[in-house]
Amino acid sequence: MRMKFNKSSQLLLVSAASLLAAGLVTACGTLTTDFVFVASSKAAGANLYGEIDVFEINQESGFMRQIPTSPFPSGGRNPVAEAVSEDHYNLYVVNQDDNSIVQFVIGNDGKVYPQNTVNTPGIYPLAEAVNGTNLFVVDLYQPLPICSTAAPCSGSVAALPITVGTGNPASDPLGTPVANGNIPYMPLCLTGYTLNSTTQTWNCTGPEPDVIVPTAISVLPSGSFVYVTAYDTTASPNVGYVFAFAAASSGALTPLNGGAPPYAAGTHPSAVASDSTGTYLYVTDFNHADILGYSVAAGALTPLTTGAAGANKFATGSQPSAIITDPVYPYLYAVNSLDSTVQAYSMSNGALTSLGTYSTGLQPVAIGIDPSTNHFLYTANYLGTGVGGTVSGFELSPTDGTLINSQNSPYNSNAQPTAVAAIPHGGSQSSSSSK
Repeated sequence: MRMKFNKSSQLLLVSAASLLAAGLVTACGTLTTDFVFVASSKAAGANLYGEIDVFEINQESGFMRQIPTSPFPSGGRNPVAEAVSEDHYNLYVVNQDDNSIVQFVIGNDGKVYPQNTVNTPGIYPLAEAVNGTNLFVVDLYQPLPICSTAAPCSGSVAALPITVGTGNPASDPLGTPVANGNIPYMPLCLTGYTLNSTTQTWNCTGPEPDVIVPTAISVLPSGSFVYVTAYDTTASPNVGYVFAFAAASSGALTPLNGGAPPYAAGTHPSAVASDSTGTYLYVTDFNHADILGYSVAAGALTPLTTGAAGANKFATGSQPSAIITDPVYPYLYAVNSLDSTVQAYSMSNGALTSLGTYSTGLQPVAIGIDPSTNHFLYTANYLGTGVGGTVSGFELSPTDGTLINSQNSPYNSNAQPTAVAAIPHGGSQSSSSSK
């Protein structure tokens, strides 16, 4: 039997339905806890730019869905890293093939609007980190005439000051790279550093016999110390290092320990992160399937002795590619790209205890924790089951650090996602992301 309505009843029904729909939209809006920005490196569009997928996280289920009009062009080719300003109004995207960092203003609805583009001082930027009013960027090669893909040389790190704007949202553009004497970057020197008293430039102490390839960067929460991981490609087997620098409020970098050589770090360090207090530093070794732990004192690193056989090594799965520590709870998470898993650990006095592994999409390469509640974790998975990549979402237990899949995870992204960053929705908490 089909029910019939007169015109008055139909108008009342339509009005009620409209109110219900409006209520649902409003409810959905209030249930968004974070916006997550996922950079996809595969060329797309007229300019062959990469893309930025913008997801919103539901605060009850952890469900992630792309916002309307997502994705957005990355403003350059091959985006490989992302970072967010401390006021959460700006997203900085590193486009490797254009040697550029594009600054986007983030709208209240999560949409991103390109504002300015700056070039990095070196060649092929690959990682970045923001702390306070400085952005630190790592370039694969120094900007020397002798450096090229055919004749590679060692990498470098540089600081770009951030000018904090006003308004809501505020535009926080990047400035000119901070000078290291007469050059706008700090080289990565295996032989250590010497300060030229005339030009006030930190240079390598001796001839650099090897090619040092940087991989990642981390800044302590205090902003006072910067760490760059790298490895020597000409050694057999490869040798990994952590380069340590003191950072002034201006962003100026000074090698620690009077310019001493870098710290040993396995064979192929791939990612680096500190705990929320800046007391410990952790580095993943891609080749040896380990996390290397260090205690930090005045920026200096001392290997922990609480790992396997009294060393500073804590086992991971195969080919760990990214790492993050929870800013509130005592947990650390690492993604294993070959195993397609994320591994959870508890932290106690620097020591790591495995809490188990959890399946992600194929080849996870980046990881983040939601900055509003620190209750949801997500990974960017470089390979998808179809033409695109995926994002895996998990609900994080604050009591024991374990993970369960978020509703309907994994989620589709554009092809070859490489990096993640996030901001709280309408909040002022710290952002959490890692490459």
